[in-house]
Amino acid sequence: MRAMLVIMAAGMGSRFGGLKQMTAVDGAGQVILDYSVYDALQAGFEKVVCVIKKEIEADFRRAVGDRIGKKCDLHYAFQDLRDIPAGFAAPADRTKPWGTAHAVYAARELIDRPFAVINADDFYGRGAFQALTDFFAGQEDEHTHALVAYELKNTLTENGTVARGVCTADGNGYLATVTELTAIQGPPQDPSYTTDGGATWTKLAPDTPVSLNTWGFHHSFMDAIGGRLERFLAEDMPKNPAKAEFFLPSVVNACLEAGTDRVKLVPTDEVWHGVTYREDLPALQAALAAMKAAGEYPEALWA
Repeated sequence: MRAMLVIMAAGMGSRFGGLKQMTAVDGAGQVILDYSVYDALQAGFEKVVCVIKKEIEADFRRAVGDRIGKKCDLHYAFQDLRDIPAGFAAPADRTKPWGTAHAVYAARELIDRPFAVINADDFYGRGAFQALTDFFAGQEDEHTHALVAYELKNTLTENGTVARGVCTADGNGYLATVTELTAIQGPPQDPSYTTDGGATWTKLAPDTPVSLNTWGFHHSFMDAIGGRLERFLAEDMPKNPAKAEFFLPSVVNACLEAGTDRVKLVPTDEVWHGVTYREDLPALQAALAAMKAAGEYPEALWA
């Protein structure tokens, strides 16, 4: 059984200023998600699940779903604030989604095999998907997972800050910790981050391994997500009811601390491209045009 791909596409792209998952990035009208699915299929993935909000389903299908659904086994899951375990309720004034781990939780009934998780609005490079395919082919331990680790310098934008999971590894190449930093800025050879709104900045090494939410999980990880979600709702959410988020890295860290699971860091030298900000779009378009000119992609991916 080949692995499946879970794509988190429920975010509305607040920093970009619109529903960036549906923004065309080339002359053929294709979006970033087209490239991710194309690369994943080329690397051997079969089943694809897009996690979206129910209210954008019709637009999402028209913009991309109907197109890629002709080429793969495509399914939809819907992230909903009300989709939480019995005994809990979403705050009445909450509009923000519960976060990345909850997005995967939303697809729980469709996840039936090893699965990769990615964002819909990031271009990862085919090497990332091939690395996950190779990992799953050689790893049968249900409690050993994978994280594709990018070099920080390859994941920055000139137009503002980015959020990245900063990783540390043990002596055997397994993930020790992953820390979500929500405001990292360049330049690529001298990156830094702030946790106090820019009052102070701390430098990071350019080759610091970071997560772009490019994970490879065995099915057993779904049990960990379900258990940690209840703890998040009981302990963390009440501290910040309107904005507290249930992140995938927090679930991973909990499993690492408990000693129940481990995560192999799979390094890649791929360069990230994305549209964190609207001003990022021309650079992404130029990069894709160059890759097409080099023969890496056809002009129309699904022709």
